[in-house]
Amino acid sequence: MSAVAIPGDPPGGRRALAVWGTGVSVYFVAVIFRTSLGVAGLDAADRFHVNASALSTFSILQLLVYAGMQIPVGLLVDRLGTKKVLALGAVLFTAGQLGFAFSPSYGTALASRALLGCGDALTFISVLRLGSRWFPARRGPLVAQFAGLVGMAGNLVSTLVLARLLHGIGWTAAFAGSAAAGAVVLVLVLLFLKDHPEGHEPEPLPHQGAAYVRRQIAASWREPGTRLGLWVHFTTQFPAMVFLLLWGLPFLVEAQGLSRAVAGELLTLVVLSNMVVGLVYGQIVARHHGARLPLALGTVAATAALWAATLAYPGPHAPMWLLIVLCAVLGACGPASMIGFDFARPANPPERQGTASGITNMGGFVASMTTLFAIGVLLDSTGDDYSLAFSVVFVLQAVGVSQILRLRGQAARRERERLVASRVETVHVPA
Repeated sequence: MSAVAIPGDPPGGRRALAVWGTGVSVYFVAVIFRTSLGVAGLDAADRFHVNASALSTFSILQLLVYAGMQIPVGLLVDRLGTKKVLALGAVLFTAGQLGFAFSPSYGTALASRALLGCGDALTFISVLRLGSRWFPARRGPLVAQFAGLVGMAGNLVSTLVLARLLHGIGWTAAFAGSAAAGAVVLVLVLLFLKDHPEGHEPEPLPHQGAAYVRRQIAASWREPGTRLGLWVHFTTQFPAMVFLLLWGLPFLVEAQGLSRAVAGELLTLVVLSNMVVGLVYGQIVARHHGARLPLALGTVAATAALWAATLAYPGPHAPMWLLIVLCAVLGACGPASMIGFDFARPANPPERQGTASGITNMGGFVASMTTLFAIGVLLDSTGDDYSLAFSVVFVLQAVGVSQILRLRGQAARRERERLVASRVETVHVPA
């Protein structure tokens, strides 16, 4: 019997790459704006005259909005499609970045970051959905990792370009100027983005109000693969997110005695490592599905070991070689978090992909938000004891690993059942 294509599987190709590239450019700009505070944390503290706890509130509020919107965004993407949701996201995060540039006070700056987080929240789930609509299912892991790779490229831009602009032309000009990128991607979305290829229109979803929403969420949550995806994302993403989003630069400058220039180079190393590891992890998972959990847990173990070695180093500062290795390993956190979607994706039918992805994507951002807050509070209460403050990383990793180990068997059994069922259906399709 000849091989049979999965019914309804998109063809991919150059057209798919061009459309997906348009969508992922929105995510690229969103990440630039999201991580812009990571290179401006010390400047923001001086500009708004705030302490560590208040400074962390910028990122906490941004992530709180982001995490809280993930399930609504998934539902919106399932119902409205990617074009409308991405366009709205571009409008909101551009307005937030522009507002942050001109904020005269701490309060208005907080409101701007919340608006930015709202727009940012609309992007990634949309890009994942766009990939599943335009590329064959077997390309799913690789397409998702490439999306994460492009996001890290945005982080690289904020680390290298925005940091220089900030110290060259000043706060207002740097943030306002960067907002122009949001207007550019909005135009690209309106002109060129298409939700799905011709002949692959999804079945229309009847509007059923709140009852439909509750059923979508409940059905996604009942799947062990969705919950496992959430906890994988929770456990793997947050160490690097916290480091890049806010506390990495202060830790390297104030606790490790490095100059801002050298600290910036180490932050860049995290991003570059992420991009390289993302390509490797994407290829491995696409070829060997069984490697998902070992890769995720191995990344958690390596991250914990390097943080422990750095924080417990007996000298006044950790040696440069150890900081380099730490930053290189932190670069694997982002690609490892993408593995969470590779558990949620096969556990849910196409009409629930956005909802399931939204649930999964909440994990890492809830962990990041919790850690950002805890570090800020501990720094203020301990007189800037970074070793004690960063030890909160181990607590959240322990919680996440325990949940992963609890759910892995259930998720594996359900995945095997679905695979057997799909093979039985395929046998009855004429070759």
